[in-house]
Amino acid sequence: MSKLKKFDAAEYLDTPERQAAYIAAAMETGDAAFVRDALGLVARAHGMNKVAIVAGLNRESLYKALGAAGNPEFGTVMGIMRAIGLTMSVRPAAKNNRKKHRMSAKAVRRVSVKAARSSTRVEA
Repeated sequence: MSKLKKFDAAEYLDTPERQAAYIAAAMETGDAAFVRDALGLVARAHGMNKVAIVAGLNRESLYKALGAAGNPEFGTVMGIMRAIGLTMSVRPAAKNNRKKHRMSAKAVRRVSVKAARSSTRVEA
């Protein structure tokens, strides 16, 4: 009977292009947990200890930040991105993915009153 090898997605993220594509796909979903998991997989592909050192973290903090309950700060994410040799860029979202921001009527009135007060000049 042969033993099956445990699947590890990190083994397939062996080039910077694959790593960038995987993290970009995760970011496009808008799912923070997926982005965190994608960063974790790519970090494992590089070696967690090496990533932790370059990112300025200890290994345990890196595992905690990228673990299932992790919620890394933006500075931590930027350090990890730098350590794995990737950068982030921004572009407009596709029109069907944009959420329209709607203010309640009460909020609109509050903003209008503030604007009116700030534009009214009192001369003495």
